[in-house]
Amino acid sequence: MNVYDTVRMHDVMAPLGYTPSDSYEDADMVILNTCHIREKAEEKVYSDLGRIRKEKDSKSAGGSKMLVAVGGCVGQAEGAEIIKRAPYVDMVFGPQSYYQLPEMVTRAMRGRGEVVELDFPQVQKFDMLPEVSDSQGVSAFLSVQEGCDKFCSFCVVPYTRGAEYSRPMAAILQEARKLVDGGAKEITLLGQNVNAYHGDIGQGDRTASLADLIDALAQVGGLERIRYTTSHPRDMSDDLISIHGSEAKLMPYLHLPVQSGSDEILKKMNRKHKAELYFDIIDRLRKVRPDIALSSDFIVGFPGESDQDFEDTMNLIRKVGYGSAYSFKYSQRPGTPAAVDENQIDELVKQERLARLQALVHEQQTAFNQSFVGKTIKVLFDRSGKLDGQLLGKGEYMQSVYVTGGEGLRGTIADVKVTGGFLNSVTGEVVN
Repeated sequence: MNVYDTVRMHDVMAPLGYTPSDSYEDADMVILNTCHIREKAEEKVYSDLGRIRKEKDSKSAGGSKMLVAVGGCVGQAEGAEIIKRAPYVDMVFGPQSYYQLPEMVTRAMRGRGEVVELDFPQVQKFDMLPEVSDSQGVSAFLSVQEGCDKFCSFCVVPYTRGAEYSRPMAAILQEARKLVDGGAKEITLLGQNVNAYHGDIGQGDRTASLADLIDALAQVGGLERIRYTTSHPRDMSDDLISIHGSEAKLMPYLHLPVQSGSDEILKKMNRKHKAELYFDIIDRLRKVRPDIALSSDFIVGFPGESDQDFEDTMNLIRKVGYGSAYSFKYSQRPGTPAAVDENQIDELVKQERLARLQALVHEQQTAFNQSFVGKTIKVLFDRSGKLDGQLLGKGEYMQSVYVTGGEGLRGTIADVKVTGGFLNSVTGEVVN
């Protein structure tokens, strides 16, 4: 979502003559587009601001000006605190307010004191954004839904992104065509709860589901791959599960966070589903698309998590089997119910559990990637690798795929015979 928002900030700033810079040392304006999900991300904001301040002061001493802004979810959650801790910051704005950047820049350049915009004009945000101009390349992001009404007890998203809002389907299709015209062959649909999408279709109270949207996008000429993230188990509708088996352009990969395998912990998390529902969804998906690859999110050390609760999570991982997964120690986020729970888990216990869980997940990831050795997969090549003559692409199942090949492959989908499988990637040889 932040990558998408950053690209749209480029579009917003382009009419003012701003273009992206390769380094903040050369920039006239620096925007930190931030995440507030974990404490580590928040801490990194202040660390980065400290480095940027030195460059800002240096420019000021030389008679030039550098604007510094903090946007995104940390900006939304900690606007006043940012100004207090880093008074050299010129602008603070939330993820719903960046369409006002030109006005904010003008105010910051002409006035005195900081500019803070932390409103939630969700509908207005997309209405006010200019048409997409920056090409994202062959693999593009497209925001279709924002915000969350779930209120999981550990999560800040409802407070930083606001209530759920789905963009009208016509606007999404128009943007998708623009992205394809700019070279995109793959589009990933984005939302905090993307499968809760219920976009207006201009027919009274009728709305389109995510499955309806995927079906419409599949008709866009030149678009060859469709993905979506991030999903919630409670919103995996029958039609969405079904389209995984019927639409060839929808990639055989699903990121479906479960967070815990313990019903007791899921209840404390306010997830409002049990592990059995998650298992049922996976079974139904595998019936319609047997080769589907799955990934998930896991939180270890949630307040009150017992040894048995943790083992329930480990057993869920063993039962499902993942191609990849993201796992974290529980992080107290100010303003959330779980942050004030008296049953916080000792840090050493969290570290030990995380190490065990990651060892299991890494074992599954490696085995998943090694299972492709000798097989031929289709790969979308979108960038150069770190080695000379090396290209990096994305397989249908979301693996990173490295090959040796000419630049002529960039931007194309080619068959690759896999020769090696590793924790986070596979290597192979181009067949055609």
